[in-house]
Amino acid sequence: MESDLLIVNTGYGKGKTTAALGLAMRALGHGYKVCVIQFMKGSWEYGELFSADRFGDNLDFHVMGRGFTWQSDNLGKDRETAVHAWDRAKEIISSGEYKVVILDELTYLMTFNFIDTKEAVAFLSDKNRKNHVVVTGRDAPRTLIDAADLVTEMKEVKHPYKSGIMAQKGIEF
Repeated sequence: MESDLLIVNTGYGKGKTTAALGLAMRALGHGYKVCVIQFMKGSWEYGELFSADRFGDNLDFHVMGRGFTWQSDNLGKDRETAVHAWDRAKEIISSGEYKVVILDELTYLMTFNFIDTKEAVAFLSDKNRKNHVVVTGRDAPRTLIDAADLVTEMKEVKHPYKSGIMAQKGIEF
């Protein structure tokens, strides 16, 4: 039996987005259409954006954030941008055009109260949708975890940043 899944990648370890993008590659390999929506990432040049161009019409990539909130110059504008991005994400999910929709760093919108968590979880857990939805980000709310079909918690064991090694192309971005 097949069922459209709600998948959550959470935790403080690296790899939440990486795992979601790996799932996207698997889906693309089967000829499925995939949409990735990044809620927090801003103007950096991420490697996944360069790759997205190579998949043609089967992969749509939307960077809809203003950057990381801890670097924000205007949290009100961040909230407005987040609400717009969430509204667009709901349209994309509801369209049924994509077999997989990845909502990268959506948990932060809930954590910062940019969107209503109860409403978001109700929407995401609707079993009438026609696609798999993957949510990534730290501090996934308990209600989202409870509603999900699959939850993976990334746990940091060791990270090069703690040894003074900064983010690198092809690894972190």
